[in-house]
Amino acid sequence: MSTPDYVDDKKDPGAVEIGTDVPQYDAPSIEEIHALVAEDHQHEIKLRTMSWQKAAWLLAGDQVCLAIMAQTWSLSVLGWVPGIITMVLAGILFWITSMTMWKYIMKYPHIKDICDFGYHIFGRNRIAYEFSGFMLLANNILLIGFHILTAAKILNTLSDHSLCTVVFSVIGTLMGIVMSIPRTLRHVSFMSMGSAACMGLAILLFLIFAGIEDAPLYGYNGDYPTDGLVKTYAFPLPGTTWINCMNAVLNITFLWVPQILFPTFIAEMEHPQDFPKSLAVLTSISVFLFIVPPAIGFRYLGQYSTAPAFGSLGVVAYKKASFAFVIVPTLVIGVIYANVTAKFIYFRVMGKSRHAHSNTVIGWGVWILVMIIIWVVGFIFAEVIPSMGDFLSLLGSAFDSFFGFIYFAIAYWHLYKGKLFATPFRSVMTVVHIFVMATGLFILGPGLYAAVKAIMADYAGSTRPAFSCANLSL
Repeated sequence: MSTPDYVDDKKDPGAVEIGTDVPQYDAPSIEEIHALVAEDHQHEIKLRTMSWQKAAWLLAGDQVCLAIMAQTWSLSVLGWVPGIITMVLAGILFWITSMTMWKYIMKYPHIKDICDFGYHIFGRNRIAYEFSGFMLLANNILLIGFHILTAAKILNTLSDHSLCTVVFSVIGTLMGIVMSIPRTLRHVSFMSMGSAACMGLAILLFLIFAGIEDAPLYGYNGDYPTDGLVKTYAFPLPGTTWINCMNAVLNITFLWVPQILFPTFIAEMEHPQDFPKSLAVLTSISVFLFIVPPAIGFRYLGQYSTAPAFGSLGVVAYKKASFAFVIVPTLVIGVIYANVTAKFIYFRVMGKSRHAHSNTVIGWGVWILVMIIIWVVGFIFAEVIPSMGDFLSLLGSAFDSFFGFIYFAIAYWHLYKGKLFATPFRSVMTVVHIFVMATGLFILGPGLYAAVKAIMADYAGSTRPAFSCANLSL
């Protein structure tokens, strides 16, 4: 295996001044970007080719996902006031931390993934690089496993469990491998257009069906009307545990924290200085989809809300019609995570050999082999972990605390050290990033505790055996 291609330890573009509010980048960083793009375009397989429009589609394809349909459950646990406040606050912090990340990458344009990012912010520490690499692999492959399991759940629901669930998981895995063959994110961005459109249609159909049916069918406390008439409430209901509230918050933050992928996305943009345009498009879409549909869903499902909310629909035809469209984003999002993961492994293996950027039999053979291994490991996780939902809470606390908060608070300190309180605006942003750090540490501490407690509670009851044929239909 090749030695990791660390960014140049001796080269520090310290002359690039990003410590002021305007401009956010200057001539030296732009010159370095042009040099990186020119070098990349000399290769047979060109990576730095995405426009900001294609990057926006890629971001939307990653963010417009099934997790949106779990936010209704979060509202049912937290109530209107804490729930909406958490959603809005998560959105604000998402924008601020993403912009901090972009500004830092503009200072060091040769950063190509979250591992390089971690390597830099921790003082060019190679242990930080390897730690970030492990976290990247663990987070992404577990998420791929979750999407394989979700694909099996969808196929179970649509076919009335016509086959063993393991067979459906194999089908989802094989489809994911085939779809993951393209090497560049520019090609994956085309898939993301269809992915976002299909998820949008699924959400729209769910809202229509939730509005026209008389009452939901199923809730975690029993079928309607076991838990009384549908109701909504401003604050958590009596008896709601702190563990449930914390997991509902983690559910929201998990949706708003995809930044583990962003450095790779930026590294494949032809003009990374345009990333804020892509981010603005994503944030506008996300603010609407992450708040409005869950709020409408909570209005009609109330305390009967499930995660995903499709499971609460009372008419089977409604459930199938809306849930069917989720198969596309389920697979495409798995492809996005697989692409970023495969690139990390692939360039560790291939190093700077000509096969890394050329259409050679060895180059493509290694790429396809790496992709197969990633999806197969994801498939194994999907089959052996009894409750992927609980493990997503674990991911949110263990990984998102770093990749959504802590890393960017540290990056901010590096960008503005010596002038953290130079202006009123800078003082406000410094306080905000102190809050970002505190939030990350809180999610890593009490959040991780809540996730582990939820897993222990589930393991105390009956669990799904490994490689089970059990029906996973909604």
